[in-house]
Amino acid sequence: MNTIVEKTISRQAAFTACLSAIEKAEELNIAISVSVTDNKGLEMAFIRMENSFIHSIDIAKDKAYTSASFGFDTAQWTTIFKSMPHLEHGFSNRQRLIPFGGGMPIFENGIKVGAIGVSGGTEEEDIICAKYAIEKIGLK
Repeated sequence: MNTIVEKTISRQAAFTACLSAIEKAEELNIAISVSVTDNKGLEMAFIRMENSFIHSIDIAKDKAYTSASFGFDTAQWTTIFKSMPHLEHGFSNRQRLIPFGGGMPIFENGIKVGAIGVSGGTEEEDIICAKYAIEKIGLK
């Protein structure tokens, strides 16, 4: 077989995820930037809340990119670096790699279809917003 068929998040689901993350951020009384990528890490949707930190724009995008490219939560990098400290030296110099929470892959029936990155709150608040958004679009 010379071709493959891949599943990826729709633009509608990506936009809804962004709005849902913002809904949760408003509930938490924080201002965030949120990015949703397709299964390859290419941005599908992005929204920046008024008064959010300017640096959060790129951080949110890079969290989604990091999570999409590796297929796991960005928060896992802390554990990886603790158990294999030699990796931190090499990976810390990689552009766009974000090694703290707020980036999460999005799965449908065990298949990675995208990722979300949230930045602007504490690490915990970013994770809460990302999880909420994924749940709101009915994925995992």
